[in-house]
Amino acid sequence: MLQPSPSRKRHGRLLRSGAASVVLLAVAGYLTVQYVTGGAGAPGCEVVSADDDRTTYEFTPEQAVNAATITAVGTARDLPERAVTIALATALQESTLRNIDYGDRDSLGLFQQRPSQGWGTPEEIMDPAYSATKFYDELVDVPGYTSLPLTVAAQRVQRSGFPDAYAKHETDARLLAAALTGRSAATLTCEGRPGTARAQGPDAVRAALVRDFGQDVLQSAGAAVDDASGAPTPSPAPTAGTTGATGGAGGSDGRTVTLPVAAGPGTEGRLDQRGWQLAHWAVANASSLRIERVSYAGREWTAGNTDSKWRPTGAGSTGGAERTAGAVRITSAR
Repeated sequence: MLQPSPSRKRHGRLLRSGAASVVLLAVAGYLTVQYVTGGAGAPGCEVVSADDDRTTYEFTPEQAVNAATITAVGTARDLPERAVTIALATALQESTLRNIDYGDRDSLGLFQQRPSQGWGTPEEIMDPAYSATKFYDELVDVPGYTSLPLTVAAQRVQRSGFPDAYAKHETDARLLAAALTGRSAATLTCEGRPGTARAQGPDAVRAALVRDFGQDVLQSAGAAVDDASGAPTPSPAPTAGTTGATGGAGGSDGRTVTLPVAAGPGTEGRLDQRGWQLAHWAVANASSLRIERVSYAGREWTAGNTDSKWRPTGAGSTGGAERTAGAVRITSAR
């Protein structure tokens, strides 16, 4: 009986070793992509109920950005939280809060809107802010939509073949809406990985704020960006399309966008909802905008922490800090 030669044995070992190396490299490559993208395929964000911290919803950084945009577009129109909940539940069902460029027939985007049905051009529908605006345009025309069951209100807009499917997302949508409208404080966190994404800076943060909330977000808040010394420099009123160096304030040395949040009449002693909305929006966008730190009302979130919690800052009590009107500070990574 012929025995395999030593050279053939070595060749077989080399093939097996090479195959194992390929597998290891593939796994390492996958993990690297997940780390660099902020875990686009796995949960990297979490929202917790303010009433029961055992009720949570985990989602990805991509979903967080889209949920924050949908919410901002709704609140910029002064729509109630119920409208935001309906919109979020709809997008969870239609696209799992992902801005996908495919679907049934010509359906596209977060809400699977169809160009052939008059929702807009494909390019418009693939813009999350535009598609959210179109959804709200239809929703507000539904008589009594705030008092309707969520499935009924969503179906009046979507005219889906599966009208009852929206119901299973209502609990998660409520949690997201409470956090992203700012009604619940310090309840939304993301891991954030500021050391891996390409640098963005305060100009990109301001541009994203305008994209989601509209031009008034910087003017009404009196947004400023800190210079290298840490002193805030007022930002001039933005103009459409000015997102580069000429559209920002404080020069290229600044890293922190400061959004003053004024306490309106009768708000003393209550949580500042607007401030927490802006703070949660920043955390939701942390991976895509390379945001390193967000602080508001005596709490601070820092990217890259293993627990990703909002931690108290200063010597004051948490309760007192939450009632202190101040400013939302969004610091970009270097």
